Amino acid sequence: MNVLHINQFDAVGGAAIAAYRLHQGLLRQSVNSRLLVGQAKLDSPWVNEIPKRAWLDKQIERVTYRLGLQSIHITTTGSITQHPFYQAADILNFHNLHTGYFNYLAIGQLTQNKPAVLTLHDMWSFTGHCSYSNGCDRWTTGCGQCPHLDTHPQVRRDNTHLEWRLKDWVYSRSSLTIVAPSQWLAEQAKRSILQRFPIYQIPNGLDTKVYQPLDSAQCRAVLGIPASKRVLLFSAESLKEKRKGGDLLQAALQKLPDALKSEILLLTLGEGGEAIAQHLDLEILSLGYVSCDRLKALIYSAADLFVLPTRADNLPLVLQESMACGTPMVSFKVGGVPDLVRPGVTGYLATAEDTEDLCQGIVQLLEDRTLRQQMQQNCREIAIAEYSLDHQAKQYQQLYQSILKSGHFRVSVRQEQVVSRS
Repeated sequence: MNVLHINQFDAVGGAAIAAYRLHQGLLRQSVNSRLLVGQAKLDSPWVNEIPKRAWLDKQIERVTYRLGLQSIHITTTGSITQHPFYQAADILNFHNLHTGYFNYLAIGQLTQNKPAVLTLHDMWSFTGHCSYSNGCDRWTTGCGQCPHLDTHPQVRRDNTHLEWRLKDWVYSRSSLTIVAPSQWLAEQAKRSILQRFPIYQIPNGLDTKVYQPLDSAQCRAVLGIPASKRVLLFSAESLKEKRKGGDLLQAALQKLPDALKSEILLLTLGEGGEAIAQHLDLEILSLGYVSCDRLKALIYSAADLFVLPTRADNLPLVLQESMACGTPMVSFKVGGVPDLVRPGVTGYLATAEDTEDLCQGIVQLLEDRTLRQQMQQNCREIAIAEYSLDHQAKQYQQLYQSILKSGHFRVSVRQEQVVSRS
Protein backbone atom coordinates (compact mmCIF):
# COMPACT_ATOMS: atom_id res chain seq x y z
CA MET A 1 0.00 0.00 0.00
CA ASN A 2 1.30 3.48 -0.91
CA VAL A 3 0.07 6.39 1.20
CA LEU A 4 0.76 10.07 0.51
CA HIS A 5 0.32 12.59 3.32
CA ILE A 6 -0.18 16.26 2.41
CA ASN A 7 0.53 18.81 5.13
CA GLN A 8 1.85 22.30 5.74
CA PHE A 9 5.06 21.19 7.49
CA ASP A 10 6.81 17.95 8.39
CA ALA A 11 8.23 18.91 11.78
CA VAL A 12 6.95 22.23 13.22
CA GLY A 13 3.63 22.55 15.04
CA GLY A 14 1.16 20.06 16.47
CA ALA A 15 -0.39 19.00 13.17
CA ALA A 16 3.04 18.45 11.58
CA ILE A 17 4.31 16.42 14.51
CA ALA A 18 1.13 14.33 14.62
CA ALA A 19 1.23 13.66 10.86
CA TYR A 20 4.93 12.76 10.88
CA ARG A 21 4.44 10.39 13.79
CA LEU A 22 1.65 8.68 11.85
CA HIS A 23 3.99 8.44 8.85
CA GLN A 24 6.63 6.78 11.05
CA GLY A 25 4.05 4.42 12.53
CA LEU A 26 2.90 3.37 9.06
CA LEU A 27 6.48 2.69 7.96
CA ARG A 28 6.80 0.36 10.96
CA GLN A 29 3.71 -1.48 9.67
CA SER A 30 5.45 -1.92 6.28
CA VAL A 31 3.19 0.66 4.65
CA ASN A 32 4.96 2.76 2.01
CA SER A 33 4.28 6.23 3.42
CA ARG A 34 5.48 9.57 1.98
CA LEU A 35 4.85 13.26 2.62
CA LEU A 36 4.35 16.30 0.39
CA VAL A 37 4.56 19.48 2.44
CA GLY A 38 4.48 23.22 1.94
CA GLN A 39 7.83 23.60 3.68
CA ALA A 40 10.16 20.75 4.61
CA LYS A 41 12.31 20.96 7.72
CA LEU A 42 13.67 17.41 7.67
CA ASP A 43 16.19 15.90 5.27
CA SER A 44 14.37 12.71 4.36
CA PRO A 45 13.85 10.74 1.14
CA TRP A 46 10.26 10.26 2.25
CA VAL A 47 9.56 14.02 2.22
CA ASN A 48 9.27 16.44 -0.73
CA GLU A 49 8.05 20.02 -0.97
CA ILE A 50 5.02 21.01 -3.05
CA PRO A 51 6.18 23.10 -6.04
CA LYS A 52 5.66 26.86 -5.69
CA ARG A 53 5.10 29.84 -7.96
CA ALA A 54 5.90 32.39 -5.29
CA TRP A 55 5.81 35.53 -7.44
CA LEU A 56 2.54 34.67 -9.21
CA ASP A 57 0.84 33.48 -6.02
CA LYS A 58 1.83 36.70 -4.27
CA GLN A 59 0.26 38.83 -7.00
CA ILE A 60 -3.03 36.91 -6.82
CA GLU A 61 -2.99 37.02 -3.02
CA ARG A 62 -2.98 40.81 -3.13
CA VAL A 63 -6.52 40.55 -4.50
CA THR A 64 -7.82 37.54 -2.54
CA TYR A 65 -6.47 38.91 0.76
CA ARG A 66 -8.42 42.14 0.30
CA LEU A 67 -11.50 40.03 -0.38
CA GLY A 68 -11.00 38.07 2.83
CA LEU A 69 -10.49 34.75 1.04
CA GLN A 70 -7.85 32.26 2.11
CA SER A 71 -5.60 29.89 0.17
CA ILE A 72 -7.35 30.11 -3.22
CA HIS A 73 -4.45 32.16 -4.60
CA ILE A 74 -2.15 29.11 -4.64
CA THR A 75 -1.68 28.08 -8.29
CA THR A 76 0.47 24.95 -7.92
CA THR A 77 -1.84 22.65 -5.96
CA GLY A 78 -3.29 21.05 -9.08
CA SER A 79 0.21 20.18 -10.27
CA ILE A 80 0.54 17.76 -7.36
CA THR A 81 -1.02 15.21 -9.71
CA GLN A 82 2.21 15.29 -11.72
CA HIS A 83 4.44 14.54 -8.74
CA PRO A 84 5.89 11.00 -8.55
CA PHE A 85 4.72 10.68 -4.91
CA TYR A 86 1.13 11.37 -6.00
CA GLN A 87 1.29 9.11 -9.02
CA ALA A 88 2.59 6.20 -6.92
CA ALA A 89 0.00 6.68 -4.16
CA ASP A 90 -2.96 4.38 -3.69
CA ILE A 91 -4.59 6.73 -1.20
CA LEU A 92 -4.06 10.30 0.00
CA ASN A 93 -4.15 11.58 3.57
CA PHE A 94 -4.74 15.33 3.90
CA HIS A 95 -3.82 17.04 7.16
CA ASN A 96 -3.67 20.81 7.83
CA LEU A 97 -4.71 22.47 4.57
CA HIS A 98 -4.68 26.11 5.66
CA THR A 99 -2.06 28.82 6.14
CA GLY A 100 -1.08 29.55 2.58
CA TYR A 101 0.49 26.50 0.95
CA PHE A 102 -2.54 24.57 -0.46
CA ASN A 103 -5.54 25.61 -2.56
CA TYR A 104 -8.51 23.71 -1.15
CA LEU A 105 -10.41 24.22 -4.44
CA ALA A 106 -8.15 21.48 -5.88
CA ILE A 107 -9.40 18.76 -3.51
CA GLY A 108 -11.95 17.55 -6.06
CA GLN A 109 -9.27 17.24 -8.75
CA LEU A 110 -6.84 15.43 -6.44
CA THR A 111 -9.48 12.93 -5.32
CA GLN A 112 -10.99 12.30 -8.74
CA ASN A 113 -8.99 9.11 -9.25
CA LYS A 114 -7.61 8.51 -5.77
CA PRO A 115 -9.59 8.28 -2.53
CA ALA A 116 -8.46 10.43 0.38
CA VAL A 117 -8.63 10.64 4.14
CA LEU A 118 -8.88 14.11 5.69
CA THR A 119 -7.45 14.10 9.20
CA LEU A 120 -8.81 17.07 11.11
CA HIS A 121 -6.41 18.91 13.40
CA ASP A 122 -8.79 21.81 14.09
CA MET A 123 -12.13 23.20 12.82
CA TRP A 124 -10.88 25.11 9.76
CA SER A 125 -12.05 22.56 7.17
CA PHE A 126 -15.71 23.29 7.95
CA THR A 127 -15.71 26.98 8.97
CA GLY A 128 -15.69 30.18 6.96
CA HIS A 129 -12.12 30.97 8.04
CA CYS A 130 -11.24 30.12 11.66
CA SER A 131 -9.35 27.16 13.12
CA TYR A 132 -11.37 27.40 16.35
CA SER A 133 -14.74 29.13 16.49
CA ASN A 134 -14.52 30.47 20.08
CA GLY A 135 -18.07 29.39 20.88
CA CYS A 136 -19.61 30.73 17.65
CA ASP A 137 -21.74 28.15 15.83
CA ARG A 138 -22.43 30.06 12.60
CA TRP A 139 -20.36 27.44 10.77
CA THR A 140 -23.31 25.05 11.16
CA THR A 141 -25.53 27.27 8.99
CA GLY A 142 -23.15 28.95 6.55
CA CYS A 143 -21.04 31.53 8.45
CA GLY A 144 -21.21 35.21 7.50
CA GLN A 145 -21.34 38.16 9.92
CA CYS A 146 -18.25 36.69 11.59
CA PRO A 147 -17.66 37.94 15.15
CA HIS A 148 -14.02 36.77 15.20
CA LEU A 149 -12.26 37.91 12.02
CA ASP A 150 -8.98 38.19 13.95
CA THR A 151 -9.04 34.52 15.00
CA HIS A 152 -6.28 32.46 13.39
CA PRO A 153 -6.02 32.37 10.45
CA GLN A 154 -7.32 35.93 10.46
CA VAL A 155 -8.98 37.57 7.48
CA ARG A 156 -9.19 41.21 6.44
CA ARG A 157 -12.79 41.23 5.21
CA ASP A 158 -15.88 39.24 6.15
CA ASN A 159 -16.42 36.95 3.20
CA THR A 160 -16.78 33.95 5.49
CA HIS A 161 -20.14 32.98 3.99
CA LEU A 162 -18.58 32.82 0.52
CA GLU A 163 -15.60 30.78 1.73
CA TRP A 164 -17.96 28.40 3.57
CA ARG A 165 -19.94 27.94 0.35
CA LEU A 166 -16.78 27.34 -1.67
CA LYS A 167 -15.75 24.59 0.74
CA ASP A 168 -19.25 23.10 0.57
CA TRP A 169 -19.07 23.14 -3.24
CA VAL A 170 -15.66 21.47 -3.29
CA TYR A 171 -16.72 18.74 -0.87
CA SER A 172 -19.74 17.93 -3.05
CA ARG A 173 -17.25 17.00 -5.78
CA SER A 174 -14.69 15.18 -3.66
CA SER A 175 -14.01 11.68 -2.37
CA LEU A 176 -13.14 11.95 1.30
CA THR A 177 -13.25 10.00 4.53
CA ILE A 178 -12.94 12.11 7.67
CA VAL A 179 -10.84 11.24 10.71
CA ALA A 180 -11.09 13.25 13.93
CA PRO A 181 -8.53 12.57 16.70
CA SER A 182 -10.90 13.58 19.53
CA GLN A 183 -14.49 12.78 20.37
CA TRP A 184 -15.25 16.51 20.53
CA LEU A 185 -13.97 17.21 17.01
CA ALA A 186 -15.81 14.19 15.61
CA GLU A 187 -19.05 15.55 17.06
CA GLN A 188 -18.38 18.99 15.56
CA ALA A 189 -17.72 17.42 12.15
CA LYS A 190 -21.05 15.58 12.30
CA ARG A 191 -22.81 18.95 12.61
CA SER A 192 -20.88 20.50 9.72
CA ILE A 193 -20.66 20.43 5.92
CA LEU A 194 -18.44 17.36 6.34
CA GLN A 195 -21.41 15.31 7.50
CA ARG A 196 -21.85 14.03 3.92
CA PHE A 197 -18.73 11.87 4.42
CA PRO A 198 -18.00 8.89 6.69
CA ILE A 199 -16.54 10.18 9.97
CA TYR A 200 -14.18 8.11 12.12
CA GLN A 201 -12.45 8.84 15.40
CA ILE A 202 -8.82 7.72 15.59
CA PRO A 203 -6.66 9.40 18.26
CA ASN A 204 -3.17 10.60 17.49
CA GLY A 205 -0.42 8.24 18.60
CA LEU A 206 3.08 8.58 20.00
CA ASP A 207 6.07 6.36 20.66
CA THR A 208 5.55 5.14 24.23
CA LYS A 209 9.07 3.70 24.28
CA VAL A 210 10.51 7.19 23.84
CA TYR A 211 7.88 8.95 25.94
CA GLN A 212 8.07 6.93 29.14
CA PRO A 213 8.54 7.67 32.86
CA LEU A 214 12.17 8.31 33.80
CA ASP A 215 13.71 8.64 37.25
CA SER A 216 12.48 12.01 38.49
CA ALA A 217 15.48 12.73 40.73
CA GLN A 218 17.95 12.07 37.93
CA CYS A 219 15.95 14.21 35.49
CA ARG A 220 15.92 17.10 37.95
CA ALA A 221 19.64 16.75 38.52
CA VAL A 222 20.26 17.01 34.75
CA LEU A 223 18.15 20.20 34.61
CA GLY A 224 19.68 21.64 37.77
CA ILE A 225 16.41 21.61 39.71
CA PRO A 226 16.63 21.12 43.50
CA ALA A 227 15.02 17.88 44.67
CA SER A 228 12.94 19.83 47.22
CA LYS A 229 11.08 21.85 44.59
CA ARG A 230 7.51 21.13 43.46
CA VAL A 231 7.73 21.35 39.69
CA LEU A 232 4.96 22.55 37.37
CA LEU A 233 5.40 22.29 33.60
CA PHE A 234 3.71 24.40 30.90
CA SER A 235 4.44 23.71 27.24
CA ALA A 236 3.29 25.08 23.88
CA GLU A 237 4.99 25.97 20.60
CA SER A 238 4.34 29.63 21.45
CA LEU A 239 3.59 30.35 25.09
CA LYS A 240 2.42 33.83 24.09
CA GLU A 241 -0.41 32.55 21.89
CA LYS A 242 -3.70 33.62 23.49
CA ARG A 243 -5.40 30.30 22.74
CA LYS A 244 -2.86 28.47 24.87
CA GLY A 245 -3.83 30.53 27.92
CA GLY A 246 -0.54 31.80 29.32
CA ASP A 247 -2.42 34.73 30.88
CA LEU A 248 -4.83 32.29 32.56
CA LEU A 249 -1.90 30.35 33.99
CA GLN A 250 -0.40 33.53 35.38
CA ALA A 251 -3.70 34.42 37.05
CA ALA A 252 -4.06 30.94 38.54
CA LEU A 253 -0.50 30.83 39.88
CA GLN A 254 -0.87 34.26 41.45
CA LYS A 255 -3.74 32.85 43.53
CA LEU A 256 -1.59 30.09 45.06
CA PRO A 257 -0.92 30.29 48.83
CA ASP A 258 2.34 32.12 49.53
CA ALA A 259 3.79 29.14 51.39
CA LEU A 260 3.23 26.92 48.35
CA LYS A 261 4.60 29.51 45.93
CA SER A 262 7.96 29.44 47.70
CA GLU A 263 8.21 25.69 47.04
CA ILE A 264 7.24 25.79 43.36
CA LEU A 265 9.42 25.97 40.26
CA LEU A 266 7.65 26.57 36.93
CA LEU A 267 9.24 24.89 33.93
CA THR A 268 8.29 26.30 30.52
CA LEU A 269 8.80 24.68 27.14
CA GLY A 270 8.26 26.87 24.07
CA GLU A 271 8.91 30.38 22.81
CA GLY A 272 7.98 33.23 25.16
CA GLY A 273 8.60 31.74 28.59
CA GLU A 274 10.56 34.80 29.65
CA ALA A 275 7.46 37.00 29.20
CA ILE A 276 5.54 34.83 31.66
CA ALA A 277 8.39 35.09 34.18
CA GLN A 278 8.04 38.88 34.31
CA HIS A 279 4.55 38.62 35.83
CA LEU A 280 5.07 35.91 38.46
CA ASP A 281 6.71 35.99 41.88
CA LEU A 282 7.95 32.41 41.80
CA GLU A 283 10.99 30.62 40.44
CA ILE A 284 10.90 29.89 36.69
CA LEU A 285 13.16 27.89 34.40
CA SER A 286 12.49 28.66 30.71
CA LEU A 287 13.92 26.02 28.39
CA GLY A 288 12.75 27.55 25.09
CA TYR A 289 11.54 25.44 22.18
CA VAL A 290 12.67 21.81 22.41
CA SER A 291 12.17 19.44 19.47
CA CYS A 292 14.07 16.39 20.72
CA ASP A 293 11.58 13.76 21.89
CA ARG A 294 13.96 12.12 24.36
CA LEU A 295 14.83 15.44 25.95
CA LYS A 296 11.13 16.28 26.23
CA ALA A 297 10.52 12.94 27.97
CA LEU A 298 13.21 13.88 30.49
CA ILE A 299 11.54 17.25 31.10
CA TYR A 300 8.07 15.74 31.57
CA SER A 301 9.53 13.21 34.00
CA ALA A 302 11.08 16.00 36.06
CA ALA A 303 7.67 17.60 36.67
CA ASP A 304 5.15 16.83 39.39
CA LEU A 305 2.29 18.22 37.29
CA PHE A 306 1.73 19.33 33.72
CA VAL A 307 -0.55 22.39 33.46
CA LEU A 308 -2.27 23.31 30.19
CA PRO A 309 -4.54 26.40 30.53
CA THR A 310 -5.80 26.15 26.93
CA ARG A 311 -8.87 28.02 25.70
CA ALA A 312 -9.47 25.68 22.72
CA ASP A 313 -7.82 22.48 21.53
CA ASN A 314 -8.39 19.27 19.64
CA LEU A 315 -6.33 16.49 21.25
CA PRO A 316 -3.23 18.29 22.56
CA LEU A 317 -0.03 16.38 21.85
CA VAL A 318 1.59 17.83 24.96
CA LEU A 319 -1.08 16.17 27.12
CA GLN A 320 -0.46 12.84 25.39
CA GLU A 321 3.27 13.23 25.95
CA SER A 322 2.75 14.09 29.62
CA MET A 323 0.42 11.11 30.05
CA ALA A 324 2.91 8.70 28.46
CA CYS A 325 5.61 9.95 30.84
CA GLY A 326 3.33 9.32 33.80
CA THR A 327 2.92 13.00 34.72
CA PRO A 328 -0.58 13.95 35.95
CA MET A 329 -2.27 16.90 34.27
CA VAL A 330 -4.36 19.94 35.16
CA SER A 331 -6.30 21.62 32.37
CA PHE A 332 -9.63 23.15 31.35
CA LYS A 333 -12.71 21.29 30.15
CA VAL A 334 -12.54 22.43 26.53
CA GLY A 335 -12.49 20.66 23.15
CA GLY A 336 -10.83 17.26 23.21
CA VAL A 337 -8.99 17.81 26.50
CA PRO A 338 -11.44 15.59 28.49
CA ASP A 339 -10.40 12.60 26.34
CA LEU A 340 -7.02 12.81 28.07
CA VAL A 341 -7.52 14.64 31.37
CA ARG A 342 -9.91 12.34 33.20
CA PRO A 343 -10.96 13.72 36.61
CA GLY A 344 -9.58 11.71 39.49
CA VAL A 345 -7.90 9.29 37.06
CA THR A 346 -5.22 11.15 35.07
CA GLY A 347 -5.61 14.67 36.42
CA TYR A 348 -7.87 17.58 37.32
CA LEU A 349 -10.31 19.14 34.85
CA ALA A 350 -11.22 22.74 35.67
CA THR A 351 -14.15 24.75 34.36
CA ALA A 352 -13.16 26.59 31.16
CA GLU A 353 -11.22 29.83 31.83
CA ASP A 354 -11.92 29.57 35.60
CA THR A 355 -8.55 30.44 37.11
CA GLU A 356 -9.79 29.83 40.66
CA ASP A 357 -10.69 26.28 39.71
CA LEU A 358 -7.39 25.81 37.89
CA CYS A 359 -5.55 27.00 40.99
CA GLN A 360 -7.59 24.62 43.14
CA GLY A 361 -6.65 21.70 40.92
CA ILE A 362 -2.95 22.52 41.15
CA VAL A 363 -3.10 22.78 44.94
CA GLN A 364 -5.14 19.59 45.34
CA LEU A 365 -2.78 17.43 43.30
CA LEU A 366 0.41 18.94 44.69
CA GLU A 367 -0.73 18.32 48.25
CA ASP A 368 -2.12 14.80 47.72
CA ARG A 369 0.95 12.69 47.01
CA THR A 370 -0.96 9.40 47.19
CA LEU A 371 -3.51 10.53 44.59
CA ARG A 372 -0.74 11.88 42.38
CA GLN A 373 1.15 8.58 42.50
CA GLN A 374 -1.99 6.67 41.52
CA MET A 375 -2.55 9.09 38.66
CA GLN A 376 1.01 8.55 37.49
CA GLN A 377 0.32 4.85 37.13
CA ASN A 378 -3.05 5.47 35.47
CA CYS A 379 -1.51 7.88 32.97
CA ARG A 380 1.08 5.39 31.83
CA GLU A 381 -1.37 2.49 31.55
CA ILE A 382 -3.88 4.51 29.51
CA ALA A 383 -1.17 5.90 27.21
CA ILE A 384 0.01 2.40 26.35
CA ALA A 385 -3.50 0.98 25.95
CA GLU A 386 -5.05 3.82 23.91
CA TYR A 387 -2.41 6.14 22.44
CA SER A 388 0.53 4.06 21.27
CA LEU A 389 1.83 4.79 17.79
CA ASP A 390 1.44 1.17 16.72
CA HIS A 391 -2.23 1.21 17.74
CA GLN A 392 -2.88 4.39 15.74
CA ALA A 393 -1.01 3.14 12.66
CA LYS A 394 -2.94 -0.15 12.64
CA GLN A 395 -6.25 1.71 12.83
CA TYR A 396 -5.28 3.92 9.90
CA GLN A 397 -4.00 0.95 7.91
CA GLN A 398 -7.32 -0.85 8.42
CA LEU A 399 -9.22 2.27 7.37
CA TYR A 400 -7.11 2.71 4.22
CA GLN A 401 -7.66 -0.93 3.31
CA SER A 402 -11.40 -0.72 3.81
CA ILE A 403 -11.62 2.41 1.61
CA LEU A 404 -9.55 0.85 -1.17
CA LYS A 405 -11.48 -2.41 -0.95
CA SER A 406 -14.82 -0.62 -1.28
CA GLY A 407 -13.71 0.92 -4.58
CA HIS A 408 -16.09 3.88 -4.15
CA PHE A 409 -14.01 6.91 -5.00
CA ARG A 410 -16.95 9.24 -5.54
CA VAL A 411 -19.04 10.05 -2.51
CA SER A 412 -22.69 11.00 -2.91
CA VAL A 413 -24.24 13.51 -0.58
CA ARG A 414 -26.22 11.44 1.89
CA GLN A 415 -26.36 12.24 5.57
CA GLU A 416 -27.00 8.61 6.42
CA GLN A 417 -23.43 7.84 5.34
CA VAL A 418 -22.08 9.50 8.47
CA VAL A 419 -20.67 7.03 10.97
CA SER A 420 -18.45 7.32 14.01
CA ARG A 421 -16.08 4.56 14.98
CA SER A 422 -13.45 4.41 17.62
